[in-house]
Amino acid sequence: MDKNELITAISAAFMIFFALGWIARMGYGRLRRINSTNVDEIDDLATRLHEAEEQRDETITYLHQRERELVNKAAQAEAELDAAMQGLGSARREAGALRRELDELQRS
Repeated sequence: MDKNELITAISAAFMIFFALGWIARMGYGRLRRINSTNVDEIDDLATRLHEAEEQRDETITYLHQRERELVNKAAQAEAELDAAMQGLGSARREAGALRRELDELQRS
């Protein structure tokens, strides 16, 4: 193989590799390309995700507020129950005292 044949073979090899690289790059570019429908879909998903996060935050705030209200109502009900139990205990003691007095009056 002389010098001219070697140069031709190397040149042909470079051209083949260049063409293969160019074809591979075009194929990769087509596979990775994002078209406008994909962009619109991504934008729509991002908007829906943002709205869902806002709704979640509002729901959490509402649940915390509702929990505070229910805790307050439970505390009020417990306080009213304690007051009623104290009143009932006082009424029982008073009724017991009045019964004893009545029994003493009936015996006398």
